[in-house]
Amino acid sequence: MNISQTILPSGARVITVPMQDSPAVTVLVMVETGSKYETKETNGISHFLEHMVFKGTEKRPTSLDISKELDSLGAHANAFTGQEYTGYYAKVTKEHAYTALDIVSDVFLNPLFNPKEIEKEKGVIIEELRMYKDMPRQHVHDVFGELLYGDQPAGWNVIGTEDTIKSFSRKHFIDYQKEHYVGKATTIVVAGSFDENDMKTKVAEIFSKIPATEKSQKLPVKESQDEPKVKIEYKETDQTHLVLGVRAPSSRSKDAPTFRVLSAILGGGMSSRLFQKLREEMGVCYYVGSDYDGSTDHGSFIVSAGVDSKRVQEVINVLLEEIKKISTEPIPAAELAMAKDYLIGNTLLALETSDAVAHFCAVQQIVRGEIKTPDQLANDLKKVTAEDISRVAKEIFVTKHLNLAMIGKFKDEGEFKGILKF
Repeated sequence: MNISQTILPSGARVITVPMQDSPAVTVLVMVETGSKYETKETNGISHFLEHMVFKGTEKRPTSLDISKELDSLGAHANAFTGQEYTGYYAKVTKEHAYTALDIVSDVFLNPLFNPKEIEKEKGVIIEELRMYKDMPRQHVHDVFGELLYGDQPAGWNVIGTEDTIKSFSRKHFIDYQKEHYVGKATTIVVAGSFDENDMKTKVAEIFSKIPATEKSQKLPVKESQDEPKVKIEYKETDQTHLVLGVRAPSSRSKDAPTFRVLSAILGGGMSSRLFQKLREEMGVCYYVGSDYDGSTDHGSFIVSAGVDSKRVQEVINVLLEEIKKISTEPIPAAELAMAKDYLIGNTLLALETSDAVAHFCAVQQIVRGEIKTPDQLANDLKKVTAEDISRVAKEIFVTKHLNLAMIGKFKDEGEFKGILKF
């Protein structure tokens, strides 16, 4: 993978990734801001602003103007908001590359923030918030975030609350865009089949007027825990959805590759320990998996599952037993090698398309502070030893750092806190 980077005078970063065999081009503009850059009063504004950029620009005054033009290209276009970044992209056939660049840059740089559209969109976003709360498999991760980080940006819902959503005015969006949508926070990625020199020139021209002011910083995450914690959200569900996890280092830690391998061993595929134990042996769940989530300045390691509500305590005890084994029993060489091959293969297969490559580069740049090629990432994984895994497991898997979030027909958090121990 040939990745080229250019820094514009404003500080904006331009990343180009030629894929000459691809029939498509993806233009992705990602800005380094999200819910961690918000205050309690503005929680949800990053996500709301993401919606509003598609409601009209001076060149394309209505949302229909934007959607009709994208549809006429056969484009795949969307946007997304996380805790640390917001992205806008369009994927088109290669002959429409410059049109895609024009549309994506226009909505990013020139939104109208029409007050009437803002009022209408409040209802849309509130329904989006309610929709996700009705999806316990997904919402339980929000509950876990609240449990782990509490009342600080890392613990707030990216979408915000119904009250904050209702409170936003046009001035909120103008002020937020002015503060955060600046050159030094912006990464433009073009991946696919295109003339690289010509594309760089065009991108530089279009983004020449983006503000060159200093990038706004987020507050550092506060982490403190001296005993196991439980948070339960009662809901009439047919199964219980749970997340069991601990705090972990950031994605910029030297041990990040080790945590990825650890995750693959525990719950990375159908041959992983947790899948075999909970689904194949015990028959208590349909889905179970583990994940290392590394952000810029903190991280977490979790196990998640949807299980038979009658057997929740049994499942939690088994999860704790399987996790404990990682730090007390050596990882067999064959299992270690298989986990690495699983991760390397999944990474390569996931990068077959231009949109996946664009996202891969932008997220690495913002979250990790550097872009590594698939080969470099594979080499990092290959260096991980069984001793490395045992070492990090001993560091993070300790009783006082355990956290359990659940959604299901339970109310007594005390009965579960008592079993959270290694």
